[in-house]
Amino acid sequence: MSKNSNKSFNDWAHSFGRIGTVIALAYMIIMPVIVCTVFDCFPTDFASVLKGSIGIFALFVPVGIAEAISYTPILGSSCYLTFITGNIMNLKLPCVMNAQKIAKVEANTPEGDAISLVAVAASSILTIIVISLGLVFLVPLRPVLENPTVKLASGYMLPSMFGALFLGILTKGSSKTEIENKLFSIVVPFILVCIGIFAGVLSAGMEGISLLFMIPVTILCARVLWKKGIVRVVDNSPEAQAAKAAAKAAEKAE
Repeated sequence: MSKNSNKSFNDWAHSFGRIGTVIALAYMIIMPVIVCTVFDCFPTDFASVLKGSIGIFALFVPVGIAEAISYTPILGSSCYLTFITGNIMNLKLPCVMNAQKIAKVEANTPEGDAISLVAVAASSILTIIVISLGLVFLVPLRPVLENPTVKLASGYMLPSMFGALFLGILTKGSSKTEIENKLFSIVVPFILVCIGIFAGVLSAGMEGISLLFMIPVTILCARVLWKKGIVRVVDNSPEAQAAKAAAKAAEKAE
């Protein structure tokens, strides 16, 4: 991919992403205003509204900031569509990671951006279709959905999906570059989170706040380990492998 085509793709993605974000925000604001106007149900006690909103803001604002920082390098230009449509952790992020792995492209590259954009768009369309079918067949399928066995199984869907993603991280994959010993960088954050949970400092609803603190800690740990040579970036491209083979052959010849 040439630099000009890469630049034009980024310009196109960012332009449409910003326009879509503005439209989505306007829609989210205008629709409640229209509903309150039609049914004449505007809130009069703004103190109560503010009091009820503080807890929601305290929960979702840190989560939103942490997601924007941690997910954007993986999502690339598809981050606009991803944040507009939602379901990032349980749907969009696994789709992007799996699509990049199947296409044998790396995140934070022009190819990876293109693949992630297609994956998120396809996932969003499929989600709309599934939700539409769910609304149509909600009443006929209610006995099945309310079955205790189905409810029990559905509770394991999210953990099993993230378990599969974690196993994918453990494998080397087909990327041109491989980061050796990368899991060592999460040891300190994992220990700190466990200490916070057992000490009662971290509780349910504080995921966003813990993410905001652990992201810089993870980056710092990764940098320290990289400086010490524990975490290494290995080039697995055919050119690099050929150069290594030639170097080994030259050493044996000497």
